[in-house]
Amino acid sequence: MNGLLADLGVSSHQFDAGPRGFSFRFDGPLDMRMDRRAPRTAADLVNTLAEPELAALLKRYGELRDARRVARSLVQARAVHRMATTTQLVEALKPVTPKRDASGFLAQVFQALRIAVNDELGSLERLLEESARIITPGGRLVVMSYHSLEDRLVKHWMRTGDLEGREHKDLYGNRIRPFEPVNSRAIVPAAEEVEQNPRARSARLRIGERT
Repeated sequence: MNGLLADLGVSSHQFDAGPRGFSFRFDGPLDMRMDRRAPRTAADLVNTLAEPELAALLKRYGELRDARRVARSLVQARAVHRMATTTQLVEALKPVTPKRDASGFLAQVFQALRIAVNDELGSLERLLEESARIITPGGRLVVMSYHSLEDRLVKHWMRTGDLEGREHKDLYGNRIRPFEPVNSRAIVPAAEEVEQNPRARSARLRIGERT
């Protein structure tokens, strides 16, 4: 294969409709599965995970600073009644939702649950590792990511060939990595593009050439 292009973005349609439960702006089932055949929903996670596990999930995938407090609030809410809808989740989060940038906070919580439900980072890791096998020398891997967790994995992989960012060198001190970064930094959208499409503001494009 001469090249692989991966756009990691979630469909805007899914965020703009309530039935899939991806957005806190609409009432809908607390589902968040990309594949309806998947065994776990977001409701399963918030209603069954132990508080430490829930806090770890929110911190890792939502990058929430006060993840323990958020997890505690959810555990307290579910003790009263099971959360089955996005509206119920938002209501359960009210005691810990900051007055400033409430939307940003809720977006982090919903992102964390969505990533966990769909194993998004695990899927990305498998894609990156497989890319080294299927792309022939001289071919290119192009990945467009939309949040720091995805971009960090892609950056580590292209720079070091290791998902944790650890460098591997041969006996002569040369880096051992399957791809050579084409650009030293991620390509970001221009101001004009963001003005026309605000959802493009978080996009990061990285390109690597198979060695």
